[in-house]
Amino acid sequence: MASRADNLASSLSFANFGKATELKQRIWFTIGALIVFRFLSFVPLPGIDATALQAFNERTSGGMLDLINMFSGGALERMSLIAVGIMPYITASIVVQLAASLHPALIAIKKEGEAGRKKLNQYTRYGTVLLCIVQGYIVARNAEAQAFAVDPGTMFYVTTIINVTGGTMFLLWLGEQITSRGIGNGTSLIIMAGIVAQFPTFTSNMFTGYAEGNITLPTVLAIVVTIIALILLICFMERAQRRLLIQYPKRATQNAGMQAERSHLPLKVNTAGVIPPIFASSLLLLPLTITQFAGTSVQTDSTAFSTIQTINEYLAPGSWFYESLYAAGIIFFCFFYTAVVFNPEDTAENLKKNGGFIPGIRPGKRTAEYLDYVLTRITVIGAIYITVVCVVPQLFLSEGGFNQFIGGTSLLIVVNVTVDTISQIQSHLLAHQYGDLIKKAKLKGRLR
Repeated sequence: MASRADNLASSLSFANFGKATELKQRIWFTIGALIVFRFLSFVPLPGIDATALQAFNERTSGGMLDLINMFSGGALERMSLIAVGIMPYITASIVVQLAASLHPALIAIKKEGEAGRKKLNQYTRYGTVLLCIVQGYIVARNAEAQAFAVDPGTMFYVTTIINVTGGTMFLLWLGEQITSRGIGNGTSLIIMAGIVAQFPTFTSNMFTGYAEGNITLPTVLAIVVTIIALILLICFMERAQRRLLIQYPKRATQNAGMQAERSHLPLKVNTAGVIPPIFASSLLLLPLTITQFAGTSVQTDSTAFSTIQTINEYLAPGSWFYESLYAAGIIFFCFFYTAVVFNPEDTAENLKKNGGFIPGIRPGKRTAEYLDYVLTRITVIGAIYITVVCVVPQLFLSEGGFNQFIGGTSLLIVVNVTVDTISQIQSHLLAHQYGDLIKKAKLKGRLR
């Protein structure tokens, strides 16, 4: 017979949304924070010539800038205060997490629990500031070389670096506020907001190209069908799990009998989520940014300029070399991040302490080896799935001559963050209903 709590969970719906005052406040706060993020993407850096910047964007459209704008919501092409977006923080997170898995001192800090996590987060912020300074200098150097800086010089470099660093750190703070005071996933929501903001531009460009005869009707239909198929595939794979049966010792029941309790340990096929494509993209954007901007300062040297042009061609999004590196990066980060977030030895030890075991597997070391074996197998499937979703559509679009930012990576991020956000909202609604249930129970107890 179902319990009162089970009935409450099964009847969960958004019809009770109006009663959840705290949840509505969290949602409004999240929406307001995202509006602030979009507003900042239109605030230009000081000393930028808008006319010359527009001419530069028209010359370089369809290349690296479109890929960077996918994460910054078009802030880079407008040279706004948040031109580099939140990508320096993502890159710093990669470096710190890699170091925390290899360096003995950082491994010891990581094992300190919550205090260790705060220390690693502080190191990540320091790394973010350092990367912002470097990227701010690159942005200022490119503005000077491309002649859309009104008054280039030392003061222009200093103000650009300060503004770019301040904009990124403000975005990082905004993401933390969304996580704590909003509905969670602050950094992911900021990235998703930047991607979604580019959807109207993509749709407009696609239909404009069809109206002008640059894109055929079968190509448009193929793109629409591919997007729908990718969304369905992502929704299916993100909910896919491998459930391991966990059995606990027999316990006495009310009827003087013995009953064994059973549970399941769910292992997601895609344990890493959207982290692998984001990490791989951020790492590939760094050499792309350096070569793209360095090429503007060596145009007088024909040999060096030709070399940089060759590197840019190989690293251009849509090329086979770039997509191969991208696929390799996704596969690596799938296994790496899965190893970071799930420790088979700790899980096996917790099961042993609670008396649980996997039928047919000895508790302790054998259980850890079995969990590692199963996790490795399903991670292979998850890595192949993410690679296919992120790489194949990009190759399809580039071969068809339709080089736009939209692709499997953006869809994967949007669908994943949307599903996680809905889950967060449902959790808040469920907690609100449980709170009402507890209040009613206390009220009845007082009346008695």
